[in-house]
Amino acid sequence: MQRRHQSKLNPKVAAVLAERAWCMRRFPTASEAVLARAVAGERLGVAFKRQVVLGRCIADLAAPAAKLVVEVDGAVHRGREAADARRDRLLGRMGYRVLRLPAKLVLERLHEALERIRQALGQGD
Repeated sequence: MQRRHQSKLNPKVAAVLAERAWCMRRFPTASEAVLARAVAGERLGVAFKRQVVLGRCIADLAAPAAKLVVEVDGAVHRGREAADARRDRLLGRMGYRVLRLPAKLVLERLHEALERIRQALGQGD
């Protein structure tokens, strides 16, 4: 599934995205690292992958089986609302739902962030 989206990309662009995703996996933000540990090992009933290339996007966390992308929005996202909305629409055209979580929520109220993910997966109350 992932390769299908990448195959439409220029090979040089795909290589740059793959390397960027690898670097992002190696050096995650604090909030991304906390959330990735919390959902590791199918703790929420689905497997999440970190920093996944989907088309021209790199998703912070993706659960391909559930077609869910979880984005952790920190300071870098301030003022990028329009760009993020375009990105969400692109992921939507690929069949993914996007859940955006503020980094502060992940760091300060992880249980609430996890509950939002459960709800997005259809597991919440």
